[in-house]
Amino acid sequence: HTGLEIILKQFVQKIPEFCLSHWLLRIPLAVVFIQQGLNKIPVTAAEADAWGLPYLVWWFVAYGELGAGLGLIVGGLLALYKPIIWAADLLTRFSGFVIGSIMTGVIWSLQPTSFMDVILYDHFHVLLWVGGLFFALRGTRT
Repeated sequence: HTGLEIILKQFVQKIPEFCLSHWLLRIPLAVVFIQQGLNKIPVTAAEADAWGLPYLVWWFVAYGELGAGLGLIVGGLLALYKPIIWAADLLTRFSGFVIGSIMTGVIWSLQPTSFMDVILYDHFHVLLWVGGLFFALRGTRT
């Protein structure tokens, strides 16, 4: 080991762990989904038609966005109470799954010509999709 490697290793080991860092992702993701869900209420057939979606799908999108955003916040808060951390984990994972499902539908509805078009030109939707996937896979174990 070089002297620089030892110094860097000691430096990195002294950096404290920030165990609440999941809130830095959880809050903005929840805010985006709550805001998007609220913007769709009241859910109308005319608005669904404007997006080329059946009313029932539009209804699930609107309330799914709202519920998933709220679920991320509530799941994070419930995780602070250890006896029901399993419920917090389940709610967080379900909310992440809903976010990922909605974002998959959004990306598909844009009818991209290739996977690279999605990755290169649809940054915002990909970021939201990855955020949902993160919480679906990690739950409260962040």
